[in-house]
Amino acid sequence: MPVHNKLVRDRILEVIEKAGKTYTSRILDEKEYIQEVKRKMHEELAEYEGTENDQDAVEELADLLELIHAAAAIHGVTAEELEEVRREKAEKRGGFQDRIYLIEVEDD
Repeated sequence: MPVHNKLVRDRILEVIEKAGKTYTSRILDEKEYIQEVKRKMHEELAEYEGTENDQDAVEELADLLELIHAAAAIHGVTAEELEEVRREKAEKRGGFQDRIYLIEVEDD
């Protein structure tokens, strides 16, 4: 039996049951949950970095976005409130669409 020891999506256990398999799981306490959300973000980011086509990249970005929503809730904000913070930062400092790569800044 493969051992996973990782945070999974809420309906994964249903998928496993429908496949006729058995599993062992538990509910994480709040501290563990925060730690596992962060760990899962790293996992999904690595998967995004390894994609070789747009379709796979979008799938991994969707997974990251789901985790970002979970992390926002951990920190007491909704996805909409998080989006507002993103929008405010973009208005003040811009986004990343212009592809600017800063080489150096001369110190006086």
